[in-house]
Amino acid sequence: MFWMSSRMPNDTFLLYGFDGVPVDLSGVLAELAANARTSPDLSQRIDDSARLHYPAWVPAPVDEFRFVVHDLDQATWPGCLAALGELVDAQLDAQLAPWRLHVFPGVEGIPGVTGAGTVAVLQITHALGGGGRTCGPAALMFGRQGAVAPVVPVYGHPAMLPWRSIEAARAHRQLVADTEAGRVPPAATPRLPLRTNDRPTGVRSMRTVVRDRAQLSGATVTVCALAGISEALAGQLRELGTDPAALGAEVTMAKSGPRQAYNHFGTVGVGLQPSLPVQQRRAAIAAELAARRERAAHPAMRASERAFAATPAPLLRWGIGQFNPDARSATVTGNTVVSSVNCGAADFSFGGMPVRLAAAFPGLSPMVGLTHCVTGVGDTISISVFGAESAIGDVDGYIERLEAAL
Repeated sequence: MFWMSSRMPNDTFLLYGFDGVPVDLSGVLAELAANARTSPDLSQRIDDSARLHYPAWVPAPVDEFRFVVHDLDQATWPGCLAALGELVDAQLDAQLAPWRLHVFPGVEGIPGVTGAGTVAVLQITHALGGGGRTCGPAALMFGRQGAVAPVVPVYGHPAMLPWRSIEAARAHRQLVADTEAGRVPPAATPRLPLRTNDRPTGVRSMRTVVRDRAQLSGATVTVCALAGISEALAGQLRELGTDPAALGAEVTMAKSGPRQAYNHFGTVGVGLQPSLPVQQRRAAIAAELAARRERAAHPAMRASERAFAATPAPLLRWGIGQFNPDARSATVTGNTVVSSVNCGAADFSFGGMPVRLAAAFPGLSPMVGLTHCVTGVGDTISISVFGAESAIGDVDGYIERLEAAL
């Protein structure tokens, strides 16, 4: 993830809305810094000086420069999201500071907050994980009690690569045989690009739709959100003259087994079935997610990862250097990206101001101009939308459709 960030920016942005504005803001930031110093994740940086080896995590101080207080021209919820959208282009150098906290005090209109509140946005390198991992250290910085389980990456000696490659090839042949025999679900079918897969151009906008967990009943929160996104996005694309019949999403899915990397997930393609009634659509989406999870648990996937873990660092560094982010693909995994992050209980605060909302905004890429993230904290669920005008047209019109669908 660190090496890829030089080819395609991939910082994670985690947003938290707190109910109120502390009187002593500098004192709160000092308290957050002290908490961050106790976190192994937040008190390190990347050292990539050894060209023949993989990057290493080394200790790094947590100082006042990690915290940036913003004075908004429009101290409103829409104004805050607009300011956040402008921060996306200012990516971090994880060799200096792998994370930064942006603080927006005195924001009016935060969902779930009456009066002025505080918005804190953790910008953090994807090398430390996606939102599902980094929300843990974030909550500890905001005062949650407990600890986050450490990550101990598993590498293989380069001398093991030939043998592990042979093992991976054998396991792959078994996967093919199991698929043909019906013992394992087939791989997801690649999809044709739609306008949401055009290179992102025009105005980029961030929005959120917020619901109580009880309002997303009848299936898992993620499945309910996917079914709602299906209805809203299909309607929006039809209005823009695009046929959404084959609409699909690229969905992040946690890997099985113990965590052996900060980024312990993969992505799978899931059909969104916009032509089906909502209950049948939810059932179809849930069944396809289950099939993707079953296939991902096949031993061939672990064998492939073991071979990859033995790749010599110079070879992988060279390979990533050949990646061309401007290349266009004839097929895609999905026409939009949907991630899901569970931040757990609403048991942390900003200087005593309780958390009311959590949201995350996956970045856009040359092949995806519209992303979503389903984020929960306590009983509050937010569906975040980050979209380019080229992908979605009128973003507020899309949000109205999504609100109705949910």
